[in-house]
Amino acid sequence: MARKLLARAHAWKLKEPFAISRGVRSEAHVVIVELHENGTVGRGEACGVPYHGETPQTMLVQIEQVRSAIEAGCDRRELLEVLPAGGARHAVDAALWDLEAKRTGVPVWQRAAAPRWEPVESAVTVSIRDLDAYEAAARERAGFAWLKVKVGRGSPYAAIAAVRRGAPHARLIVDANQAWTIEELREYTQQLHPLRVDLLEQPLAAGADAGLAGYASPIPLCADESLSTQSDLPGLVGRYQFINIKLDKVGGLTAGLELACAARAAGFRLMVGCMLGGSVSVAPGMVLAQQCDVCDLDGPWLQAEDWPHGIVYRDGRMALPEPALWG
Repeated sequence: MARKLLARAHAWKLKEPFAISRGVRSEAHVVIVELHENGTVGRGEACGVPYHGETPQTMLVQIEQVRSAIEAGCDRRELLEVLPAGGARHAVDAALWDLEAKRTGVPVWQRAAAPRWEPVESAVTVSIRDLDAYEAAARERAGFAWLKVKVGRGSPYAAIAAVRRGAPHARLIVDANQAWTIEELREYTQQLHPLRVDLLEQPLAAGADAGLAGYASPIPLCADESLSTQSDLPGLVGRYQFINIKLDKVGGLTAGLELACAARAAGFRLMVGCMLGGSVSVAPGMVLAQQCDVCDLDGPWLQAEDWPHGIVYRDGRMALPEPALWG
């Protein structure tokens, strides 16, 4: 078996600046992995976790350090031992799943024992902007099933009210990206509840989750930055109702499926999310989405460009990845 690993950095242009509480980006910077084996090519893509210090350059260094193991035939289970959780492992893991599907003819979703293989309704993100622009953006997306609204410090009421005016029927996720204190959370949930917010994502700083003990939020809470891998689950029990599984954080679909199983057993409901990136980066998340209550895989939708045969979005509804793309 002759396997060749190729890895490179790439930047996708975004449709508009992507602003959250931590900063603004105009491009999605990713690493792309190709595994060539006997005329077959498996592909993977990852953004990594910028707030963990990951960049395409750091991921490329990690991948290069295990090149010999990968080219010697390392499989997905062995990959869990040679690379730590993070974007580098996500990209290589995705390429291994894709390669295996192409070599055997068995689609990834079947090999992963997904309960079904259907298009999903993905939330699409309205990033931080002026109040009037919140309403205008929501109005443009008024027919979408789910909107995810980024907010920062201070009361989000005016921003969410503007979104609700623009999209009166959409289900709403409010994502504060760790911007609030526990006192602010208690105040803001009372303001937001009448606006029919369905989910509140990571209101407190990661590591401050103990402040949620005993707090009965009127809006379900979802852990994002507080959750990377399965080892984080015990500290979230009784404090969050949902967890957001991102393959860039957990280190690929193989580990993501294990995390989903453990999270359900611990009583959590599931959300699948993504970092910025093209269709190959979120295609493995579509497999996980088949068992999740909430899907947020809009990375490619936010971009001005994408892979050939990229995933098609119609009013937030994600078509299944084409075989020519992945899996």
